[in-house]
Amino acid sequence: MWLVATVAFVVASGIWLSGQAPPAFRGGVDLVNVDVTVRDGQQRLIRDLGRSDFTVFEDNRPQQVVHFQPIGVPLAVALLLDTSASMQESMAAAQQAAVGFVDALSERDVASVVDFDSKVEIVQDFTGDRQALHEAIGRVHAGGSTSLYNAVYIALRGLERQRAEPANLRRRAIVVLSDGEDTSSLLSFDEVLDTAVRSGIAIYAIGLGWRMSLPTVSAERPGQYDLRRLAQQTGGRAFFPQQSTELAALYRDILDELSHQYALAYQSTNTARDGRYRRIAVRVERGGVTVRARPGYYGPSR
Repeated sequence: MWLVATVAFVVASGIWLSGQAPPAFRGGVDLVNVDVTVRDGQQRLIRDLGRSDFTVFEDNRPQQVVHFQPIGVPLAVALLLDTSASMQESMAAAQQAAVGFVDALSERDVASVVDFDSKVEIVQDFTGDRQALHEAIGRVHAGGSTSLYNAVYIALRGLERQRAEPANLRRRAIVVLSDGEDTSSLLSFDEVLDTAVRSGIAIYAIGLGWRMSLPTVSAERPGQYDLRRLAQQTGGRAFFPQQSTELAALYRDILDELSHQYALAYQSTNTARDGRYRRIAVRVERGGVTVRARPGYYGPSR
């Protein structure tokens, strides 16, 4: 049976009440997990680094890395597909690209399929069954408005059950495809962004059909800004392809990156229980590389 997950269901279940902020994601906040992508000058992924190559800073203070796992951490990925009416012409290409992503997962990885238009539906919960994922992707169809923020929030909650722990590490990520701005969510962008940052889950955002010829980032359309902010603040990436034919290559690029990140964890030297935002910076002792990781997290409040 399909699980229909709408914000109305969330409200009725007492998980989140109108007028209140979504619940904060809590957990082992003293042990901070950081996934790190390292690329060379030609943007090729670097795959041969060891623990000693990394230095982690929190608020400019060096931290001791207590856990390190090289590339190859199993994945838990939520695939979010915009199925609003405007996606009608691109739907087949989007489904084909998503199927290609699923087929390229390793046998240790799991994925879920979430579609969103006026409502949000978890078409397939997390599974490693490729056939079940194929069938779920094939069932989605276009129609309705766009409840992007609701979809991201519900996906974050689903991924919370796949929490990454050093003893049983699984890298968690959201890959969201949308061709338009949010038009029908009950949650605000700020509420979803705050929840995403607190979750430690990377968001990879694909904004289909939005031209990038604007003079400055500040002149972006609201939908572009939203997707870019979600990606930047969680350590993911944002893409803005013009044609649906570009989707397959983007999905391959995203999976390649997720499969070749380094997993680090450190015990924060900041013992304050003030709930404040703490900045993270990762340095790699190798010249000519670019390093990307989430820029920070919220410390414990009690």
